[in-house]
Amino acid sequence: MRTDRVTPGSQTSLREANRARLVGAVQQRGSLTQVELAGITGLSPASVSNIVKELVEAGVLSTAPSTRSGRRAQLVTLARNLGLVAGVHIGTRSMRVALADASLQVVGEQRMPLAPDHRADAGLERAAMLVEEMIAAVDGSPGELLGVGIGVPAPVDVRTGEVSTAGLLRGWDGADVAATLTDLLAVPVRVDNDANLGALAEARHGAGAGHDPVAYVRVSHGVGGGIVLGGSLLHGRGGAAGEIGHVTIDENGPVCRCGNRGCLETFVGAPVLLHMLAASHGHLTLRDVIMRARDGDAGSRRVLFDAGQHLGVAAANLCNIVDPEIVVIGGQLAEAGELLLGPLRTALEQRTVPSVSGPPQVVASQFGASAEVRGALAAALDAARSAGALGVGS
Repeated sequence: MRTDRVTPGSQTSLREANRARLVGAVQQRGSLTQVELAGITGLSPASVSNIVKELVEAGVLSTAPSTRSGRRAQLVTLARNLGLVAGVHIGTRSMRVALADASLQVVGEQRMPLAPDHRADAGLERAAMLVEEMIAAVDGSPGELLGVGIGVPAPVDVRTGEVSTAGLLRGWDGADVAATLTDLLAVPVRVDNDANLGALAEARHGAGAGHDPVAYVRVSHGVGGGIVLGGSLLHGRGGAAGEIGHVTIDENGPVCRCGNRGCLETFVGAPVLLHMLAASHGHLTLRDVIMRARDGDAGSRRVLFDAGQHLGVAAANLCNIVDPEIVVIGGQLAEAGELLLGPLRTALEQRTVPSVSGPPQVVASQFGASAEVRGALAAALDAARSAGALGVGS
């Protein structure tokens, strides 16, 4: 007669698996109460309490008193002594770098301009230098850096860490971003499209948290998008999934930098919007247009209204394919609020397949201009965990 029993070895494995599950939940969410940890991991409150106590004593987790829903609770985060992660967002004209501890608490953030059509090697060298300077500024040492996440405004083959589409980011065609930055900083590096990282940040910690799928659209100098499905980013064959900026909305429209005609970006990118107002308003920045629109300027309001409609048409196409619960609008243009989101929402609702649950929500980004660098920090922590740099749950 066979008797099934749990051996000491299997008990140890189960306990290690539970510890890894709990630490993984804290890594992804940044901070959670013990009650929330029990709900997410499926472990009993008693087990969570015991494991948290062990990991606090081991220096892996930290706890602090907090209040949730009017009740006292213990907030659980990763311990600062686990190290630091860096997030880098390379834009067309500027670079933003953030430094955070292992609980994704940001401890420093800087932004610097980049020359037009800057080369990949120069941009990555500047990013590495800035990361090292920021570590020194918080009295850290190079050995504390666990990983780096970096976003670029072009499709990326995440399997190789290379920019996978030519012509969308001059000076970066075929650049092996991961290898270059790994050589410079000697830590694990995870590279992705910047809008993908914005989507990751909003889905995990921002406006899209608790929703699935999440669609994210970033509108600034250019237009990008990302899709989070089942908690994971959708990359596609070569990293071009979610490139809503190059969805055709007018087959006879202007020629886009990608070589196609009538892409969304040729109707709502910042250079296009500013050009529309140049004759009547002179030289403006995108922020000027938003401020003037808020103050009632008719021309600025019309430009934002039209941009919202164009975005709604393209977003409706995306929604009819992916069927997201929520569409998050980020980038500088999202600062226009309902001046942009109102016409966007109307156009989207008119063009999506009717559903008994109604159209998807359309909301502004919670992290604003920092969404992409926040996503880069999350990617850096994922890279460190995959490489075993965090020790527990790797």
